[in-house]
Amino acid sequence: MANIKPFQAIRPRTKNVEKVSTLPYDVFSEKEARDIVAKNPQSFLKIVRPETAFPENVDIYSNEVYEKAKSLIQENIDNGILVEDDKECYYIYREIMNGRTQTGLVATFAVDDYLNNVIKRHEYTRQEKEDDRTRHIDICSAQTGLVFLAFHEGLALRIMLEKATHDEPLYDFFSEDNVRQLVWKVDDPEKVEKITEAFKDVKSLYIADGHHRCASAASVCKKRRAETPGYDGTEEFNYFMAVAFPHDNLMVLPYYRVVKDLNGLTEKEFLEKIENAGFEVQKLSRRFVAKERKHKVNQPRRKGEVAMHLDGRWYQLLAKPEILKEDAVGCLDVTMLQENILNPILGIQDPRTDQRIDFVGGIRGMGELEKRCKEDMKVAFALYPTSMEELIRITEEGKVMPPKSTWFEPKLQSGLFVHKI
Repeated sequence: MANIKPFQAIRPRTKNVEKVSTLPYDVFSEKEARDIVAKNPQSFLKIVRPETAFPENVDIYSNEVYEKAKSLIQENIDNGILVEDDKECYYIYREIMNGRTQTGLVATFAVDDYLNNVIKRHEYTRQEKEDDRTRHIDICSAQTGLVFLAFHEGLALRIMLEKATHDEPLYDFFSEDNVRQLVWKVDDPEKVEKITEAFKDVKSLYIADGHHRCASAASVCKKRRAETPGYDGTEEFNYFMAVAFPHDNLMVLPYYRVVKDLNGLTEKEFLEKIENAGFEVQKLSRRFVAKERKHKVNQPRRKGEVAMHLDGRWYQLLAKPEILKEDAVGCLDVTMLQENILNPILGIQDPRTDQRIDFVGGIRGMGELEKRCKEDMKVAFALYPTSMEELIRITEEGKVMPPKSTWFEPKLQSGLFVHKI
């Protein structure tokens, strides 16, 4: 059973929410973040990316940078951009993108559930990124980004979430990526208690996105427990802020791979090695699609199919039965690509650290792969997306996915909620 509780959010005043709200901190380059903050000083990016308040040569991991984030939170409260709710609440968060709706519960979740694997992870974290968010949380004494969770059970909870959306929303606006964002506040004590009880039907939660934020919240919790004699588990640092969605509300897009070179091979040799590795290779015709999509696409339509862009054209790679696996991780197309092409042919043993490979979120489309191959890459691979069912199976078996296996869309907005610890 997952343990949750309501909290007193620091959040934007309704009139400020469009300017404050922003996409997550890690989808922007430093230059993009600086440009956004320069154009919109109210953007929450200046808090989650506080280096934007300093010259470009600043050490982004210095104490003064994190201290700046802390002071900016208080400054935004003092000047009325942000407000703190006067009682503990739950919040219902809905995103609508291209007619698709996902509706989840914003609450605080027990760190112990993460440590005890009630809240399950599917990927490893990078230490540098985890350390950064740990220091940000600890120095700010606040969690500034939502962890993105999914749950499988909980019919009563789903019904309650839907009922709560019949009321007038607290926020209703379109974010910069043209996704409709709606938030409802649940502060009636009776309704709060019913949601808490309904959540007891949820046996497990799955991290969809936010592994580093979750791990960092746990690190801060452990540190503060050590610093707090006689802590009793009710302190806010024992909980982290997240939103939990029904798993079948969520859309998983593929995560593409682009590689800088062919590992010393000619294009002919490369294609021959792919065929010998267990793939049928076929050149694809240049089919034209709807004008608004702008690019010729040959998106994979099933598992075991890879679209590869090389030397200005697309190829279809169909995996032969002998290289297909049935185990939870081995059956993923990202694993198939890694084990049969990226590692043995292109020499990329660890995609988490190899500088020759980069990753492109599926929301950017296959046209982005063509663009990268013209600019700085030699070959690109488009994959069929990993499913939520595959993610759940892997986490239940206690395994992890290869890096960059899933891209969830729409992204959660930052700046809608802050949790003081």
